[in-house]
Amino acid sequence: MENKTEFTIDYLNQIVSIDQLNKIAEENSEKYKNAQPFPHIYFDNFFPKDFLLKVAEEFPESNSETWQKFDAAAEKKLASKSDANIGPYAKALIGVMNSGIFIEFIEKLSGISGLIPDPHLTGGGLHQIMPGGKLSLHVDFNKYKRKNLERRLNILVYLNDNWEDSYGGYLELWDKDVTKAEVKILPILNRMALFSTSETSWHGHPDPLTCPANRSRRSVALYYYTVGRPEEEQADEHTTVFKERPGENLAESKIDKQKLKNIVKDFIPPILIKLIKGRK
Repeated sequence: MENKTEFTIDYLNQIVSIDQLNKIAEENSEKYKNAQPFPHIYFDNFFPKDFLLKVAEEFPESNSETWQKFDAAAEKKLASKSDANIGPYAKALIGVMNSGIFIEFIEKLSGISGLIPDPHLTGGGLHQIMPGGKLSLHVDFNKYKRKNLERRLNILVYLNDNWEDSYGGYLELWDKDVTKAEVKILPILNRMALFSTSETSWHGHPDPLTCPANRSRRSVALYYYTVGRPEEEQADEHTTVFKERPGENLAESKIDKQKLKNIVKDFIPPILIKLIKGRK
């Protein structure tokens, strides 16, 4: 029988060469810092492809109780509740990305010193968005209460093999006034996106997924923090803040969704609703 834990750790050791990571950071640091609309970058084929396919295979079914479900502006989004709910391949990947060598790499790349990973994966870990789902434009929660830290950098590793352009799900980075998307990143397998978080790092994938019913948008999300942050970037504590695109009305879409739920309750017998929910 294959020892999955040993296999994944040995395999991932191939990509944590200090010399290799230092070279990547040195070659891309200025590109990251000067990127618009805010500091960001993405790399393709950073990890072994067949290893990431193993991570994707470990994703629980969408109806599993291991998922935390989100609604409202973040529609049909599932997130792992803790590191106890993820498999050995994902744990190995996260272990490498939270290691000292990797953190030194992203510090040199981003220019943000003193980065601290979150072993509890608060808000991070495995993410999955189902067909028809979306994630409206937002800036992330800015303070980590549990450790009294400031959120500074996000990393998203995409796990979507043979993902077609027509499926959508682009990670969009918008300008500070939310007038236009300046960058769109297709969430294909083995693409790793990194960006600095601030009060104007508006991002999301605001258009509903059009992928087939048997597909979903899968990723591993990791967040990094510091003790304090530059004075000009400081702000009062807040949770995730959503914002409308030009011509969009998030409040209206929430009302319409509630109306639909009320209609369902009025016309479908309660026993049938229970049966439907039990089969999801």
